[in-house]
Amino acid sequence: MSAEGPPEHGPPEQGAPEKGPSRKGLAASGPLALFLDMQAIERGGGPNTLDAYRRDLTDLAEFLAPVRLAEADTSAIRAYLADLSARGFAATTVARRLSALRQFYRFLFAEGHRADDPAAVLEGPKRGRPLPKVLSVAEVTRIIDSAHLRAAQAEESLNAGQGGEGQGDETPAAGAAKAGRAEVLRLRRVACMVELLYASGLRVSELVALPAAAARAQGEAILVTGKGRKERLVPLSGPAKVAMLAFLAARRAAGLEASRWLFPSGSESGHVTRQQAARDLKELALAAGLDPAKLSPHVLRHAFASHLLAHGADLRVVQTLLGHADVSTTQIYTHVLDERLKSMVRDLHPLSDE
Repeated sequence: MSAEGPPEHGPPEQGAPEKGPSRKGLAASGPLALFLDMQAIERGGGPNTLDAYRRDLTDLAEFLAPVRLAEADTSAIRAYLADLSARGFAATTVARRLSALRQFYRFLFAEGHRADDPAAVLEGPKRGRPLPKVLSVAEVTRIIDSAHLRAAQAEESLNAGQGGEGQGDETPAAGAAKAGRAEVLRLRRVACMVELLYASGLRVSELVALPAAAARAQGEAILVTGKGRKERLVPLSGPAKVAMLAFLAARRAAGLEASRWLFPSGSESGHVTRQQAARDLKELALAAGLDPAKLSPHVLRHAFASHLLAHGADLRVVQTLLGHADVSTTQIYTHVLDERLKSMVRDLHPLSDE
């Protein structure tokens, strides 16, 4: 089997709508179902990864119709890739789709469902790898300070207005108090998430799915289940612990102690979604006076890695903390090392001033 990684999941790119009807809820059958079962059982693929495979391969099946997905030849697949480009998809998206269908047809060939692999000879589009967006330490500090300030102000406002409670659930004062507690909970959650993202370099999917047991960690690290259901220990800084305790107090006040999730919500999964976490950070960026486009959960993960490397951390250590299976993935951050090495030569070499 190929070591090729799973497709990156996420929303379709703007300006390139998905072809055909919505794929939400589409059930896989036949060879596609077998392939998804293999990904789940042998590769440990999570729901988001399996949904991405299903979505990509279903789109290919719709393009191929009436030819069956498992019976496509090389020319048909090449025509599909050309169609993706014509629909306005970026080279990165086309490459991701090609990765998914390569793995699918390789699986069919290996399991004896086909006598050949029609995708083996296909080449993906040329694509450069962009440097990750990185926030400065000052910008991250500004974001974190703003998160805590908003939460503290909401608590002060709630405490100042609690004189009207106890007069019945239907009174305006009781309604305002309930709304105030909900807002304190939300803002404490945002502050806790920001601290955890920057202190630990978590993926947003790992963050939102943290179990409530993570809050009971007494040590300096928490156990996280990442891609492929692999577990790793990530650090828990002092400020992150304090933010978590403040969030837990708001969580108790909201009557959410029984939830199995650290960040519970009314979503289908039972916890805060990746999309909600991203929206909360955009709002926080505005409150901190920053461009919302500069802030996302992944940008904070990049900041965690880049700032560690800039302050002397070993690349292999950062790889472990990020949960990267291969150090080549972590090497996208070596631009930080290059700048640090240039600074060292400039500042320390005996002939640098001559």
